[in-house]
Amino acid sequence: MYLIALCDDETDELDKAEEMLNAYRNRNPVCGFEIERFESADGLLRAVKEKNYWPDLLLLDVYMPEKLGTEVARELRTLGNNSRIIFLTSSKDHALDAYRVDAVQYLVKPVLEEELFPILDRVLRHISEAQKKYLLLRIDGKICRVPLGSIVYCEAQGKYQCLYMADGSHAVLRMTMTEIYGMLMNHLEFVKVGVSYIVNLEHIDSLNAQGISLDNGKHIHMPRGAYQPLRELYFKYYCEEM
Repeated sequence: MYLIALCDDETDELDKAEEMLNAYRNRNPVCGFEIERFESADGLLRAVKEKNYWPDLLLLDVYMPEKLGTEVARELRTLGNNSRIIFLTSSKDHALDAYRVDAVQYLVKPVLEEELFPILDRVLRHISEAQKKYLLLRIDGKICRVPLGSIVYCEAQGKYQCLYMADGSHAVLRMTMTEIYGMLMNHLEFVKVGVSYIVNLEHIDSLNAQGISLDNGKHIHMPRGAYQPLRELYFKYYCEEM
């Protein structure tokens, strides 16, 4: 699932961009994305700053009343936001500025499907590769990207799951253990330990028949019969990494 943001002060232009994205999705039914519309630069920046909104792709107009789209892009980069940006504009005047903020494309309106669709193919393919290093999760009502490497372990807590991160933070998820493991199981560093834990092998300091010591200080009791298969997975993972 991709998050795509549209930012333009003209409603008609937002409608046109959304129609093209929907047409692209109809041609590529396996390509899932959510579209968020912003009618002002300030609205977009507010969402990024206050709601931790982090789109994968941003289709951004250059000429807007509050500030130029290139200025918005510079501010996003200053905030650490590395969303892919495609500028849609009525003039080529700011093309050089666009590439200075690492835009992937600069298109002059009216934009045609035959121009946009090959760009979307390329950009979404690159995003898909990058997403393999992240989980896209809904946390506290917001969609967040969680780096896989930052997850130390996941613990079942009743009807919820709690992700514990390397920086000491944690996130409570309204998901089942089966659902969260389904998202992690293709990443070999994540293994189930009993019915209550998923552990990132990268964060194991030591393990024995009694339990697992993680690099954040957490100790997990080893369920009966779990040690031998976990030990084999642990050594197999590191031997294949070498």
